[in-house]
Amino acid sequence: MISVLVVDDDFMVARIHERFVQRTDGFEVAGTAGTGAEAPRAVADLSPDLVLLDVHLPDMDGIEVLRSLRAAGHGVGVIMVTAERDAGIVRAALLGGAQQYLVKPFEYPELAERLRAVARSLTALRTESEPDQSAIDRAFGGGRGGATPLPKGLSAETAASLLTALAGGGEVSAAEAAERVGLSRVTARRYLEHFVSTGRATVRLRYGTAGRPERRYLLD
Repeated sequence: MISVLVVDDDFMVARIHERFVQRTDGFEVAGTAGTGAEAPRAVADLSPDLVLLDVHLPDMDGIEVLRSLRAAGHGVGVIMVTAERDAGIVRAALLGGAQQYLVKPFEYPELAERLRAVARSLTALRTESEPDQSAIDRAFGGGRGGATPLPKGLSAETAASLLTALAGGGEVSAAEAAERVGLSRVTARRYLEHFVSTGRATVRLRYGTAGRPERRYLLD
């Protein structure tokens, strides 16, 4: 069983997230915390495998909590669960070591899918003292749909970074995706087209007044 700590200052939202966790096979609720200060203490006391962490907490934001957990040496998995869509916050969550970023409101299947994705990452290396590249890719790329092999020239780390940066929702062009992650437009489009081909994203053509239509991508 993978134990989960729910961190949210809204009591009703925390209860909903608890029920979602309990509905998911292989997961159990370790406990809850309602403030940023409580979260690290709960991690230390309960030793959960995974934290569902809101960004907006009454005493500090979730990014500060995430950084404090990493600074204290806690290797717990983290899913940011928040209404915050700011690209800077999403980027900070990614660089701070969050494995997933899920935007409220959402339905149970969306959370369950991300719980399972993080579980794949957490368990990928447990039995391997010297993992091969496929095991490493599973650990870094345990995103939606499992570890689909990447085409030559694409890295699991960059794919995971791009998926996390796009997790805030909404359609993006290759140029917009590239700006969020710090890639060239051509490189970002290669990853986006791979996500489309593997079912992780859909693409829509937006027609302007002249020229070729713009390809707009949306994570499924």
